Amino acid sequence: MKKSIVIGVCVAVAAAAGCYFYFFEKGEKHKISYATVTVGRSDISNSVTATGTIEPVTEVQVGTQVSGIIDKIYVDYNSVVKKGQLIAEMDKVTLQSELASAQAAYDGNLAEYEYQKKNFERNKGLHAQSLISDMEYEQSEYNYKKAKSAFDSSKAALAKAQRNLSYATITSPIDGVVISRDVEEGQTVASGFETPTLFNIAADLTQMQVVADVDEADIGGVEEGQRVSFTVDAYPNDVFEGKVTQIRLGSTASTGATTSESVVTYEVVIMAQNPDLKLKPRLTANIAIYILDKQNVLSVSSRALRFSPTVPLIGKDDIVVDCEGSSKLWTRDGNTFTAHPVQTGISNGIMTEILGGIDEGTVVVEEAIMGAAAEEEANASEIERSPFMPGPPNRNNNKKK
Repeated sequence: MKKSIVIGVCVAVAAAAGCYFYFFEKGEKHKISYATVTVGRSDISNSVTATGTIEPVTEVQVGTQVSGIIDKIYVDYNSVVKKGQLIAEMDKVTLQSELASAQAAYDGNLAEYEYQKKNFERNKGLHAQSLISDMEYEQSEYNYKKAKSAFDSSKAALAKAQRNLSYATITSPIDGVVISRDVEEGQTVASGFETPTLFNIAADLTQMQVVADVDEADIGGVEEGQRVSFTVDAYPNDVFEGKVTQIRLGSTASTGATTSESVVTYEVVIMAQNPDLKLKPRLTANIAIYILDKQNVLSVSSRALRFSPTVPLIGKDDIVVDCEGSSKLWTRDGNTFTAHPVQTGISNGIMTEILGGIDEGTVVVEEAIMGAAAEEEANASEIERSPFMPGPPNRNNNKKK
């Protein structure tokens, strides 16, 4: 009898527990809560990424047009030079000998030219008076023209020898900084089909440019004047700013585009200020070109524009006050949902610009969350947001029944 009573009590307790979990826990799982956000101001941007190389805006390769031995070098890496400053000299012995030979040939041809000229002018007068034969006159004319041709040739050879000697004195073509030196004293350089490079001189390192390779899928959104931010591995905590100044167009065979495994990239030139000289030539830059960029505009979470108070996102006692419009934001007062037609602008998928239709500071419904795990879902939705995009301002995660 006692066993029957104990069993009955256990059954009753189990039934009561079952009813509790069925009616209360089940109801909790089907509870609806709403996340809200405040219409406020934020930055809306969208970017394409690429990599590039930092280069001086103006960089001159200094070479030599004559072959010979480097006799003296007067500058080194990082030397500041002025336009016309002597930076190196080549051995001049051979060039001076060539100049002396050309000078001697010039002097001899000059004397011959002057003699034949006078002789021709004298014979010309005599021939006019029929005092000499035609043969003598023609011979003197021939000798004069031949001497003049030899004189002109020697004059050109002398100018060339003088110019070659001047090439042995190497000066800086611009004001700037020596960023590379490719020769040593005593080294022989040969000038053939290509001019050998002796120095690289950058004009002004406070103004740098980034030459970035942008993929063909992204180049359509890139325009001159767009804002750019980039980082370099040398200073991982610093973000540098720049602006697109040139998009180099061309086919895959031109210098403006390169082909690598059937992928076409176009060169985009970005100007950047470098007042503290942190940016050094040849550094690799990881860049972001902002193809969509507006600062401090009235905006709201894009999720709020997708929310619509329909079953099962609302309760049976809720009231919906709708309106016409393709884009709407919803406010909630008690159990009443009210629609506000708005005009939208640019959007990056996370935030959308609001051009009109609602006031700044208005609290609107962003989304409905079903079940007892509403808090976990709300937290998960925060994790889904891109860490590189601004979040919705003044988000209110207080849940309302």
